[in-house]
Amino acid sequence: MLGAATGAAPPPAWISWLPIVGMILIFWFLIIRPQMKQQKAHQQKVAGLKRGDEVVTAGGLVGKVTKVDEHYAELEISKGVKVRAVKSTIGDVISPTAAAPAND
Repeated sequence: MLGAATGAAPPPAWISWLPIVGMILIFWFLIIRPQMKQQKAHQQKVAGLKRGDEVVTAGGLVGKVTKVDEHYAELEISKGVKVRAVKSTIGDVISPTAAAPAND
């Protein structure tokens, strides 16, 4: 019986793919899905822009929306100073009930 080899059956082929599928699911739920939710929320904010909203652009400019069209928003960043910004570069809409800055 010393020379007799035990015939252990190899595992099924799909078992070797299980860790890869698991990593894909982890990436989906931890990275891709939250990013898609965040992108959808940003698109809804940009689509809901209206005159009088105070916004922050991706470049850091803070201004009040004076005019909105399909692709652009006109922002008044100071009295009499208006700039046109691409709507997708608007980072956030500032809530009018936001707390005052700590240094004021």
